[in-house]
Amino acid sequence: MKTCISTYSFARLIGSGAMDHFDVLDKIHEMGVPAAELVLDDNTSSSPLEFACRLADHARKLGLDVPIYTTGANFCCPDVEAEIRRVERHIDIAAEAGIPLLRHDITPGFYEGYTGLRTFEAILPVLAAAIREVADYAQKKGVTTCSENHGRLVQDSDRMLAVFTAVNHPNYRYLCDIGNFGGVDENCAVAVSKLLPFIAHVHAKDSFVRDGMRQDPGRGWVLSRAGNYRRATIFGHGDQPAYQCLKIIYASGYRGYVSLEFEGMEDPLTAIEISMENLNRYLAQIMG
Repeated sequence: MKTCISTYSFARLIGSGAMDHFDVLDKIHEMGVPAAELVLDDNTSSSPLEFACRLADHARKLGLDVPIYTTGANFCCPDVEAEIRRVERHIDIAAEAGIPLLRHDITPGFYEGYTGLRTFEAILPVLAAAIREVADYAQKKGVTTCSENHGRLVQDSDRMLAVFTAVNHPNYRYLCDIGNFGGVDENCAVAVSKLLPFIAHVHAKDSFVRDGMRQDPGRGWVLSRAGNYRRATIFGHGDQPAYQCLKIIYASGYRGYVSLEFEGMEDPLTAIEISMENLNRYLAQIMG
């Protein structure tokens, strides 16, 4: 497996103006990491296509691979067709920039004003149809699509399996975020093991976990769906079975990229450096 860093790991620095996306790519190169995951949305630039191509070109001039383009999506919305067209524009960008894999979200949950039955099973046909249409469009462009276990409505491993079964498209795969299952109180290693055949990319992420029977730990902590406390942290410092997840992913035959995705409250540059040290050590031990 090969290491990568998601530009999302630098989101606080980009948001504050301390760094821009080009600075981030320079930093990733300086750290000796061989690849960068570009995380872009409709608000990143007035010309998203031109911006993404400039970033991809800059990365390649530094010797960095750009294996994946990551953006958002929400197919549980009042106008699904408009959302499909919007995601297809990002597929066009990925294709033009020469990036072979695009991650889009599925949905964060039911939108305000939704009047149907509020169950995952009720909305699944709509979600699956939209994902399938996008995957088919991307296939014609030479881009593979994937989604990760994001959003409480479509985050459980069994629900992700149901999505892949319903979509049933050879161009649609899974971005395995090894920490996200904690948001719905699943054991991450058990959950990851169910989805191994679909993996196209991996996110390395960690978090602290505290029982919901305890008092609120305070700032920086969020509640899981069942009311337990979670706080994102430096990879290797948290309570998630990160090493175990990477070990079973490698044992499954996966040999692609593993992107560090840091979103904790620690100093980003220090946290990213420590996280990469831990990720490199884990992978070296796993791969022998």
